[in-house]
Amino acid sequence: MLTFYNEHHAQQAPCSGPWDEHLDALALTLAEFERRGLGRIVTPQGVPLVSLERVHTPRYLHFLRSAWSAWTALDPANAQRNLLPTLWPAHGVPSAPEPDDFFARLGLFASDSGTPIGAGTWLAARTGADCAINAAHALRVGERASFALTRPGQHARAEGFGGGCFLNTAALAAQHLLDDGLGRVAILDIARHHGGGAQDIFYARSDVLAVSLHLDPRQAYPFYSGHAGEQGAGAGLGYTMNLPLGRDCGSAQWLAALETACVKLAMFRPEALVVPLGGLAQCFGLQGGDLLRIGERIAHLDLPTVFMFEGGHGAVHILEGFETAA
Repeated sequence: MLTFYNEHHAQQAPCSGPWDEHLDALALTLAEFERRGLGRIVTPQGVPLVSLERVHTPRYLHFLRSAWSAWTALDPANAQRNLLPTLWPAHGVPSAPEPDDFFARLGLFASDSGTPIGAGTWLAARTGADCAINAAHALRVGERASFALTRPGQHARAEGFGGGCFLNTAALAAQHLLDDGLGRVAILDIARHHGGGAQDIFYARSDVLAVSLHLDPRQAYPFYSGHAGEQGAGAGLGYTMNLPLGRDCGSAQWLAALETACVKLAMFRPEALVVPLGGLAQCFGLQGGDLLRIGERIAHLDLPTVFMFEGGHGAVHILEGFETAA
């Protein structure tokens, strides 16, 4: 049975717009999980800040933790509106020093203008990270599989946010598994969009294999990462695999790409697997039966597996396929 780590503070995230839809998906997924009796639901324990620093830089975490207070200190009326960046460093500026100006600091860490910071952002992001690390730790204490029901994390970089993501839950889970004694961990990202944050974090490393099936970045967010030619760098060369798929891709083509990914995973021989899920039921022509098959195929890898909810519907079908194949 799955152990299900629920982000109980998710409703406190104040972001409006597309993330309202994400909160609806969280609630629907939780209700369906309970209806099908797929496992037990657990509230995560808090993790120390040092665990987040294994993936994200201290200066970024400090900024994210204090951004709302700094924003409202500039003008009390700011408490009535979310915070969005207005400027960014010139393209290609490496490791820029942190500016004194608040808006310049905001732009240093922001990837886009579509990811608002609100009063509950840090709490929601931090609780999501708690879920991810608790779910990963469950594998180390004997669980076959776990699921972290959190807000999205896949686009968050080591030192920045974007795409609705603030802390990279998949990367935090993978790093925790390594810190807890494993030598090789794989990420099989099957969310609709490319998880560029985790790719960047592990791009020059050989202890994490990052494989991603996603919409072709020439056609979809994040646009600037996720191309087939991105295969890692330095010690990590060959430990990144991207399988971009066009919007007209059908279920047969997607499932064939999944098989390619599974072959790559088998060659790497990981000791545990992290699987970000999200949005597959909304594209690629995948139906309920296809989603069950995806879960079954992942189960046949016979690896301790932690699933991450990255938004969208269909996750419960994949989890049920995984459980029934056990």
